[in-house]
Amino acid sequence: MNTPEWIKEFPAAITVCNRNGVILTMNDKAIATFAGDGGAALIGTNLLDCHPEPSRTKLRELMASQQTNCYTIEKNGVHKLIYQSPWYVEGEYGGLVEISMEIPHPMPHFIRS
Repeated sequence: MNTPEWIKEFPAAITVCNRNGVILTMNDKAIATFAGDGGAALIGTNLLDCHPEPSRTKLRELMASQQTNCYTIEKNGVHKLIYQSPWYVEGEYGGLVEISMEIPHPMPHFIRS
C-alpha cells in the first residue's frame, strides 16, 4: 500500500493494517513511536502479534465487527488520543487504521450549538 504524501510527515502516528491484521503501512511518526518494537520492520507483520491480552482480543473483535474504538491514555506523562477505525475501498472492508496523537492535558472542551 502506498502511503499518501501528506500522511508521511503528519504529526500523529498512523498505522494501517489489512483485514487479517497485517500491517500495510506506517507513517514516520508511527515508525518512530514503535522503533523499540522494530519500527519500519513491523510493516508486513501481524498487528495482533504486537499486542498482549486483552488488547489482542479487543483488536480481533474490532476487525470482526468493523467497529470504531476511541480512548485516551497516559504513558510517561504524555497524554494521547487513540482512534482505531475500519477503512474501506468502494464499500469493501479493508482493515483497521490506528491514529495515535499527543493531546494537551488538560484539554479544552467546547460545547457548540
